[in-house]
Amino acid sequence: MLNLISEASGAVEAAASREWYEALVSINPTTIIFTLINALIIFLIFRFFLYKPVCNILDQRKEIAAKEIAEAQAAKESAQKTEQEYLERLAEAKSEAAEIMKQATARAQAREEEIISEANSKAAEIRVKAEEAIERDKKRAMNEIKDEISDIVILAATKVVEKEISAKDNEEIISNFLVNVGADE
Repeated sequence: MLNLISEASGAVEAAASREWYEALVSINPTTIIFTLINALIIFLIFRFFLYKPVCNILDQRKEIAAKEIAEAQAAKESAQKTEQEYLERLAEAKSEAAEIMKQATARAQAREEEIISEANSKAAEIRVKAEEAIERDKKRAMNEIKDEISDIVILAATKVVEKEISAKDNEEIISNFLVNVGADE
């Protein structure tokens, strides 16, 4: 009997497992419809509660990124513009410095020529004054010599007048005169 019971229970188990297997492998239209409805509900829930907020967050991040990129581009353009202005100012400063150096050189050359001209004119004045002084000294010396000669002639004439002159006395007076003139110089 035990055998029978075990065979009967084995048959029941085999039948139940076949049903379960057939139920598992068989196509049931109600299960398909419920599965599709469940998938649609889950899709709608994800769509409204997950997809849209995530898309909104991604859109906000895109806008932030685009704004940061635009700001970076504007900053880059501003930096390039500032650099260009700096380079232009630097070039202007260099040209102004060159112009200032050119003007300073021209002024220095003009001042140099002016100083040289003044020095030449002063030298010419000094030369003229020296020549005039030499000429005056020469005239004064000539006048002094003439005065001395006059004094000597007067002295000689007085001696001649005191004494009668013979040819021998005349030669003697002339030689004395020449000796006296040579001694005074």
